[in-house]
Amino acid sequence: MTLGGSDKDIPLVILTGPTAVGKTSLSLRLARAIDGEIISADSMQIYQKMQIGTARILPEEMEGIPHHLVAELDPREEFNVVEFQRRAREAIHQIVGRGHIPIIAGGTGFYIRALVYDTDFSEHDDQESYREELKNLLDREGKEYLHQELQRLDPEYAATVHCNNTKRVIRALEYYHETGEKLSAHNAAQAERVSPYRFACFVLDMDRSALYDRIDRRVDQMMEEGLEEEVRSLYEEGLGRSLVSMQGIGYKEFFDYFEGSCSLEETVEQIKKDTRHFAKRQLTWFRREKEVIRLNKEDYPDEEAILRKMLEILEEKGITAIDDRQV
Repeated sequence: MTLGGSDKDIPLVILTGPTAVGKTSLSLRLARAIDGEIISADSMQIYQKMQIGTARILPEEMEGIPHHLVAELDPREEFNVVEFQRRAREAIHQIVGRGHIPIIAGGTGFYIRALVYDTDFSEHDDQESYREELKNLLDREGKEYLHQELQRLDPEYAATVHCNNTKRVIRALEYYHETGEKLSAHNAAQAERVSPYRFACFVLDMDRSALYDRIDRRVDQMMEEGLEEEVRSLYEEGLGRSLVSMQGIGYKEFFDYFEGSCSLEETVEQIKKDTRHFAKRQLTWFRREKEVIRLNKEDYPDEEAILRKMLEILEEKGITAIDDRQV
């Protein structure tokens, strides 16, 4: 296989799935098998000082396999899909330049889709003055008024978003103001984009009740490892609720506890509940995705069997050369 040339020549392997399903362990096996390097597709693991709550892999657990987009930003910095795209593309070309296979591993489906299908966000430029105007309108007239305005300008998009989701309503109104185009039309066009990569996207899944049990046990383990102390340290540094980093599950729930409005036990239960709901939303997202290969853990005796199936599929797709020594 020759690496390089246009992006169409670049093989890309994606391993995704709901939180706590076991992506990290399998991604290490996969990277060893295909001589790959791992790019994290996680919106929170990019932040430094946030080890426990993000379930981030430790350096000593990486087994010498390079990991990218891990612990690169200060928690005060903003990380979004556009920045993810930029950093991930850069990492892909560096990995390919070394003759290795890029592996995207993580559960942020929106980020993965934006990278794989090269979604164009160039027209989503900030217009602070208009955004402030919309926020003032929201305060004066209420969320229903804004949603009615969206219904007038872009009824198709308005039908997909509840009036309570004021962030999305404002974004859609901003987009129409900036471009004169309906966001629904823009999104439909983006959905038809063809990937610039030769890729295989694996979605790892498991029985729902078993997944929820794993989530609960992982939150308990995080507490034993010092999650409360990790979040308190960030809180005492002055990191507030409004920061993107502190809106992550496992962090945002602690503010009420630190401020005395709920108990530690209630906080832990809320983290478990929010994480289960997040996993459910992830699964809903992945079910809508096209060109994915679903791997249910219950269909395989162990992780090695899942890996062998993945390698067979990769070989069939011609994405990477498979060598028996690599298995």
